[in-house]
Amino acid sequence: MVTFEECAEMLDEIADSMPFELYRDLNGGISLLPQQKIHPAALHNDLFILGEYIRNSLGNAIVFYYGSISHVYGNLPKDKLYEQLVRILHHEVRHHNEFLAGCDDLGLYDKEQIEDYLRKNGK
Repeated sequence: MVTFEECAEMLDEIADSMPFELYRDLNGGISLLPQQKIHPAALHNDLFILGEYIRNSLGNAIVFYYGSISHVYGNLPKDKLYEQLVRILHHEVRHHNEFLAGCDDLGLYDKEQIEDYLRKNGK
């Protein structure tokens, strides 16, 4: 697994490669936190939040959780981890842009994914 610093550098590179316009009103920026984050719907502490789009009184931000990323993707080679980080950032940037556009299609998709997880795990 890459170090926290290497992961941060990869995320910076990915973010810099995307059109700046996608970050309009993302005044809280993009950050990487060291901890794991378990989804509140997790039945056996087995559903990790890798990244999330946060809106609150301080503004709009995207947060990545290094502990979750290393737990889920820790065995991947660096190039494959990079691909996953691209996928996660695209997902969270889409949440941000859908919010700006006044829709939440991806939020509905995420909700369906959680419902599917719960069904598959007997809840």
